[in-house]
Amino acid sequence: MKVTITGEKYSQLRIDEGSPQRDSAEHEKYAGGYIPTRITENNATDTEVPEERLLERILERDNLNRAFKRVKSNKGAHGVDGMGIEDLLKYLTTHGEAIKQAIMEGKYKPNPVRRVEIPKDDGKKRPLGIPTVVGRVIQQAIAQVLSPIFEQQFSDNSFGFRPKRSAHGAINRSQEYINDGYKYVVDMDLEKFFDTVNQSKLIEVLGRTIKDGRVISLIHKYLTAGVVVKHSFKETAEGVPQGGVC
Repeated sequence: MKVTITGEKYSQLRIDEGSPQRDSAEHEKYAGGYIPTRITENNATDTEVPEERLLERILERDNLNRAFKRVKSNKGAHGVDGMGIEDLLKYLTTHGEAIKQAIMEGKYKPNPVRRVEIPKDDGKKRPLGIPTVVGRVIQQAIAQVLSPIFEQQFSDNSFGFRPKRSAHGAINRSQEYINDGYKYVVDMDLEKFFDTVNQSKLIEVLGRTIKDGRVISLIHKYLTAGVVVKHSFKETAEGVPQGGVC
């Protein structure tokens, strides 16, 4: 993750390695603890989500259909179960209701992600965790409901991994500050940021806004699902997998 700080008053810009996701025009459908006071940069203190029915919103027919279309359009490699995108619709048509029921009852257990490494420009390799295609649909459904909620809390100077925002927007914002008379732009790269995220802290932060414990539990299950590296399973006690939707 890259962070750019401009000016002497620390107006913060975040430039991440991701890019905005695209909407799909596919026609196929599948339906089937401790909470401290939150203080956000934009003082949005009224964005808490009622506990009731947030999980139900995630599992709504229309939301799942949109999630399926997005995953299908993004394509991508198979996960640990070997199932490809081409088999996804048939599988969900047969097993979708059982998966939804298991999620509602708290019995759903995500598969671990498949760990692969891709080369970086500096010669090093970046680890990617590839979820199963079913897992990607569920994560996409979660993200579609939670993203608008958290968008209200994010800084206007944050550009990474956000809808209709990119590194180009952060560069343009930096140029605006330079034109306003600021003298410096500082570009910082936080090494292995995603690999070292404290999962307990992340769950705590989510819990400040998301009051449906079932949703928090489902996200936590994805964080702790583990990885498979060359047919060997490893637990994931810290970090969030790069490559997953959430």
